Amino acid sequence: MSFSVHATPRFDRLLKALARHHPELPGIYEQALVILRADPYNLSRKYNIKKLGVASGEGQYRLRIRRWRFRYDIFVQEVWLFYCGFRREETYK
Repeated sequence: MSFSVHATPRFDRLLKALARHHPELPGIYEQALVILRADPYNLSRKYNIKKLGVASGEGQYRLRIRRWRFRYDIFVQEVWLFYCGFRREETYK
């Protein structure tokens, strides 16, 4: 079962702005696409995916790859990316 992955305009803007300053991001994004096409629900329990307690349309799931976070929703066979960012050390302080 394969999922199609789509990005919102906001996600595209965030990705483009962050990629200018973080050259590793395109490679991380490619990893995220492979994961989300294959197993966005994390049924295999191989990925660092967490279901968040937010409303649909705000990114109900979070995929973490190293310090990068991708928030997305799943609608039938489509994955919609809403947010891309990284965690800084002072984020939760």
